[in-house]
Amino acid sequence: MTAAACWEDSQPELPAEIISLLESAEDASLTNLKLLLAIPEWEVELPGGDRPSQTDVLAITKNNNGLVVLCVEAKVEEPFGPTLADKKAGASTGQIDRIEYLEKELGRTSPFPDHIRYQLLHRTVSALLTARDLSAPVGVMLVHSFSQASAWYEDFEAFCKELDGEPLSDNLWQVPGHNKPRLILGWCKGNPAYLETALPSAL
Repeated sequence: MTAAACWEDSQPELPAEIISLLESAEDASLTNLKLLLAIPEWEVELPGGDRPSQTDVLAITKNNNGLVVLCVEAKVEEPFGPTLADKKAGASTGQIDRIEYLEKELGRTSPFPDHIRYQLLHRTVSALLTARDLSAPVGVMLVHSFSQASAWYEDFEAFCKELDGEPLSDNLWQVPGHNKPRLILGWCKGNPAYLETALPSAL
């Protein structure tokens, strides 16, 4: 609800804090982005397992350099789900196949360490695949965190380090080895005013 209130209030633009984060890189592909479409609960089918990866917000944006796809994972205080160690414990063959597929898409030549959070893998690959499907030059997996203590940031940072993320600015990293599309990871702190916002019922 917090993220929904923020995004609804920002229309027809991206939330101001996301614009600020992206433009802090001073990268021509990430500046002056126009929001074309924002889709909640965007689903991306992945091999193995029994459910698609469901991104909180898919934002399709554009500037003079082309499309930029933002797959946004909204958080307040909740974690990024199970670690890979927990996910693999008692996993089916299909689930193991999915993990191996995600690692391959992310350019790994060896498995991620057990402490890495599984959700970060499939959300990032969702951004990569969606950007690829739309022929977008850039795909971004962005955590939009409304936790004023930046809860679980350490897990996100550990994931970026495992991918050898190259800093573009504070809280924005480019993953090497991905050029078509480029793959960027970001962490953005949301406006705390929306923590108290109540949306009217849709019923």
